[in-house]
Amino acid sequence: MADVHDRATRSYNMSRVKGKDTKPEMQVRKYLHAKGLRYRLHSKTLPGKPDLVLTKYHTVIFVNGCFWHGHEGCKYFVLPKTRTEWWLDKIEETTRRDNKIMDELKERGWSSLVIWECELKPKKRDISLKRLYNLITKTEELN
Repeated sequence: MADVHDRATRSYNMSRVKGKDTKPEMQVRKYLHAKGLRYRLHSKTLPGKPDLVLTKYHTVIFVNGCFWHGHEGCKYFVLPKTRTEWWLDKIEETTRRDNKIMDELKERGWSSLVIWECELKPKKRDISLKRLYNLITKTEELN
């Protein structure tokens, strides 16, 4: 099956995909800031340049897109019908890199948390963000 776009259009579309300051990332940042947590963004000194670095808690957070990071069992992770093998290789390489980064962070004494794009959809957002906050602060409160 051929791509519905020509190469130039597809290239343009892909160039517009953001890696930083995405809507899911902004939702997490806004929530944690409102809860009083302070963080640094995209630290170049840590492996993988985590989306958020909470130095006080020695914790980093990655806000992962379900498609780009191969979120297994997620309805938002659907392999394209064109160039399937190429996409599969790309996503598998991303997953391998993610795992390597997590291992490196753990070796340096950092806790790593991942919140998935699908966990920030309206129906799950509140519960997911409360859970994330509790994991960071090691509390049981769910207010």
